[in-house]
Amino acid sequence: MNVFIVEDEPHARNELMRLLEKSGEDVKVLGFADSIEDAVLWLNENQQPDLMFFDIQLSDGLSFEIFKQVKVDVPVVFCTAFDEYAIQAFKVNSVDYLLKPIKLEELINALNKYNSLAEKYASKEKGLSIQQIEKLLDIDKPKFKTRFVARFGDQIKHIDVSEIAYFHAADNEVLLVTFENNRYIIDYSLEQINGTISPLDYYRVNRSFIVHINAIKKISKYFNSRLHLELSPQTEETVLISRVKVPEFMNWMDK
Repeated sequence: MNVFIVEDEPHARNELMRLLEKSGEDVKVLGFADSIEDAVLWLNENQQPDLMFFDIQLSDGLSFEIFKQVKVDVPVVFCTAFDEYAIQAFKVNSVDYLLKPIKLEELINALNKYNSLAEKYASKEKGLSIQQIEKLLDIDKPKFKTRFVARFGDQIKHIDVSEIAYFHAADNEVLLVTFENNRYIIDYSLEQINGTISPLDYYRVNRSFIVHINAIKKISKYFNSRLHLELSPQTEETVLISRVKVPEFMNWMDK
């Protein structure tokens, strides 16, 4: 297994090389770089290895910049002392994400993941696509509800999310309102709902409403730099977006 290391701390680089030797894998380090500039230069001048190890915070920026300057067709293991970059790491060809100080057992697990990927997706192409990596790693993606259980008198029924125009909190109850203007009481708060439905389709416009993009029929400017929404089905209550929330709402509309 040929590897390339991007690490700007000599001690961390030497420790990683030591652990690679102890991993039990036949690993050959083809080279290393301590900056984005040096990594891009090496990758442009050499055949890409089987696997790469990237520190995230380098002396000249974040290693994610490397992917913007050169095409990386092989999996990457990120090594860092900061876990705030985990999500961003998996947007590129990340096999694993190791927090410093790296433990031998965790490194071996990362190499095993790589071997699993290589075996399952062996092909003529050198690299593995991010779609293949995501599929094998089963990267945690939001799982949104597809339906809600609602009360209708003495009856209980389910409503598919695709039928829901908006949710309205009023009088200590939350109403689910469908595009056909059917209204049901549900046993959820708006706070609970907000984390279970797709943020691409639904937006919490204020403390009383979560609305579907297709339920918004008209947007008008309102007093004090607020926005007024006309929903379908119509609401008796005036639906307003505060001045502070207007930029976020407009960004959501433009997705």
